[in-house]
Parts: sequence; structure tokens; C-alpha cells
Amino acid sequence: MMSGKYTSIDAQQLQGSVPAVPDSRPATVNFADSNLQTFPPSGAQGKITAASGPPRDADDSFSKPVSGSDEPQQGGWFQTFTIAAYKPYFDVDTSDVLERIIDSLFPFRGSFNEKTATDPDLYGPFWICTTLIFVAASIGTFVTYIAHKLKSKEWDYDINLVTWSAGLFYGYVTIVPLCLYVIPKYFSAPAGLVQLFCLYGYSLFVFIPALCMSVVPLDIFRWVVAGVAGFMSATFVALNLRAHIKSAGERWFLIVAGIFLLQLALAVVLKLYLFTVSV
Repeated sequence: MMSGKYTSIDAQQLQGSVPAVPDSRPATVNFADSNLQTFPPSGAQGKITAASGPPRDADDSFSKPVSGSDEPQQGGWFQTFTIAAYKPYFDVDTSDVLERIIDSLFPFRGSFNEKTATDPDLYGPFWICTTLIFVAASIGTFVTYIAHKLKSKEWDYDINLVTWSAGLFYGYVTIVPLCLYVIPKYFSAPAGLVQLFCLYGYSLFVFIPALCMSVVPLDIFRWVVAGVAGFMSATFVALNLRAHIKSAGERWFLIVAGIFLLQLALAVVLKLYLFTVSV
């Protein structure tokens, strides 16, 4: 039956079944060899291939080498505001922190910067400052409590000791290194910022036992304790920075002397505001 150019097939004309077309070659599926033990693959894939690490310091001798990380990071200044950028500075063992604390108690060695030049940490300074805040607040409160009880007077707890101590220690260990980072850089002797944070953080450890000994109700004894602690802390910082600041020229002595006196001033402030009890 024809209709124009098209042909129609009547169903009655079809007899039997349509034979199936045999497949001469069976289909095979080939799997590429893979090594499941290696993940992620060694080859770089995707657009992000740069390794992340902590911010680089201005001076190579005071900087921490960049360590690789599998986490993708933003480049430039955005990396400074990520947690991964600071993880290497908190990756320390207890033995490392204890060794650096012991070095801070022997200020005349002057080898702290050499030992921490390649791996300064921020865990120790943070732990020391936080401990100092609670020790200063608790010991200061206990001293005032004893003084009031000895004279049979009413005593009230002063919560401002906690906030005042937090502002003092956190502010000191942050602002002073920042200033020292700018001043030597002006004299063409730049120092690493993280290295300065590390140095000043550990320099405050000597004040923890000094605060504990200040519970003795003798004002002259408290002055001696504050003076010895301040002298040890100031000597520790000054001797470790002296060799580096010498490259600043003839004014290096004034800078080192200013560092020494500023650390002594911290001890005087602690004595006057924490252990001078007026009843």
C-alpha cells in the first residue's frame, strides 16, 4: 500500500518472528589499575596546588620555615586570618616547652634565640600568660584577705584583679614585641615577630614562682622577690636580643637598655598594684 512516497506494511503480511542479530564479540569492561594505598594521588590536581604555612618573618634567622599542609588556603593576607596558618606554632611537645622554661630561668646563657630560631612556638607564651593571670588574681586576693583578717576588718572580693591582670599580661606580651618589631626594622635590623612573641612569653615565667612567694606578709621580702624576678626576666630578654640588635648601629646599647628597664618596670608594677595592701 503506497501513499505518496511512504510505504505502509500491513500486519497480516508479517509472518514468523524477527530473528535476533547475534553479537560476534562479547562486550568486555576494562578497569584501569589503581593503587588504593596512595591517597591523595601524588600528582597535583585541581587549581589549588600551593602549600600552606605560617606567615614568613622579615628576617630569615628569626623566621619559621614554611611547612606543608593538605588544607587549601587563601593566598596573601587572607592566610593570616586562618587557623591553619598558626597551627605549626602550637605543635610542640611538653618536653620542648619544659626545656624552654628552664632556659628562661638561666638568663645568662643567652642561647634561647639560637635554640628557637627555626621553630618558635606560641603555645608556651599563651600558657604562661594565662597561668599568670589566674595566679596573680588568686594570690593577690589571698594577700588582701589575710591582711584584712589580721586586722579583723571586713573583706570583699575584687573581681577587677582578674580583668586587670589579663589586660596587663596579654597587653604586655603583645604590644611590647610589636614595638620591638618596628623599632629594629627602622634601624635596618628587622627581627621576626613570632620569635619576639616567643621570647617575651617565656620571659614572664619567672613571675609565676615570684607571685607565689609573695604571700609572705613582709613588704621588704616582697620587694626583694619582685626585684630578683624582674632582674632575671630583664636579663633574659636583653641578652638574647643583644646579639641581633647590635647590627642596628651605634644606638644598639640604648635599645637594649630600654628593653632591660621596661622589663624591670613590669616587676615594679606587679609589686605596687598586686602586693601593696592597704587596709
